[in-house]
Amino acid sequence: MQAIFDGHNDVLLRLWNRRKEGADPVADMSGGVAAGHIDLPRARAGGLVGGLCAIYIPSGGLVLDQPKADGRYATPLSKPLERAPSLDIAIEMTAIALQLERAGCWKLCRSSADIDAAMVGEKFAAVLHMEGCEAIGEDLAALEVFYAAGLRSLGPVWSRNNIFAHGVPFAYPMSPDTGPGLTDAGRALVRECNRIGILIDLSHITEKGFWDVAELSDQPLVASHSNAHALVPVARNLTDRQLDAIRESKGLVGLNFAVTMLRADGRENADTPISEMVRHIDYLVGRLGIDGVAIGSDFDGALIPREIGDASGLQNLVAGLKSAGYGDADLAKICRENWFRVLRSAWKEHPAN
Repeated sequence: MQAIFDGHNDVLLRLWNRRKEGADPVADMSGGVAAGHIDLPRARAGGLVGGLCAIYIPSGGLVLDQPKADGRYATPLSKPLERAPSLDIAIEMTAIALQLERAGCWKLCRSSADIDAAMVGEKFAAVLHMEGCEAIGEDLAALEVFYAAGLRSLGPVWSRNNIFAHGVPFAYPMSPDTGPGLTDAGRALVRECNRIGILIDLSHITEKGFWDVAELSDQPLVASHSNAHALVPVARNLTDRQLDAIRESKGLVGLNFAVTMLRADGRENADTPISEMVRHIDYLVGRLGIDGVAIGSDFDGALIPREIGDASGLQNLVAGLKSAGYGDADLAKICRENWFRVLRSAWKEHPAN
């Protein structure tokens, strides 16, 4: 079994929603539930040893636009969120992450040594990520607090605009060049992430924002959960030019399992074969090299192929890649080692190469 470190999931959002319904996040994570994609029993069954766990502030009432007869759709960007309630939710999700650590469900990892120790101790290696920085003010004071709590990765925006940058909509077919890039506050955020060692994730930002970060940042460029625009032209996928820049920076792209980003027709259909996932990995490897491709499932945040189902089905993807000719050394890079390399670099532990 290949051990898998996943670059993006929304398990904290699911646990937060369940807690509002009266459930215990620790019991849900440790004992397993029928809903969702990740808990400890299913992680163990699928070889999922850890991943970047998102603090994501939901956009209430967002409904994806239904495809027209020709498959086209264009969901308007979610409205910007207010800072105070966003901060409250981010604190609540961080509290769940800390509670899970105290209960022994996982280890919050602030360094690659922490990840190594978690894997040796057979603990789920959780890295806190912030998907959209609505909880952080322009003075960046909250960034220091979240860093102390374990935040080691962030995306300046989700698919909505905020004080730092502009997001791309959920739309097909559409270029990621949909609006402005970083604001002055966003540039300050990037510089501060570079200084203290927080990975910057480009998966929801506009193409102009991507190039703004590429110009400013001293980190490898990372899109934690995105696919190839040349294969599926949704706004969330990456153009060849973006992929080339990621390769030049020794960064990576994590394969997103969302079926709308895998299928050539862009449709929300769980009967999407694993061969579509392999097709994107083949393309990404061809563009980025074997050192630039990883996993970024979007578990608990998207409709994924039925053949995967949840975390317990991850080895089905590994089997599909083996059948496509990937050997054990290449699979180890895709499944975990590429993430470890890039995290070490972003966290100032040693260079990406």
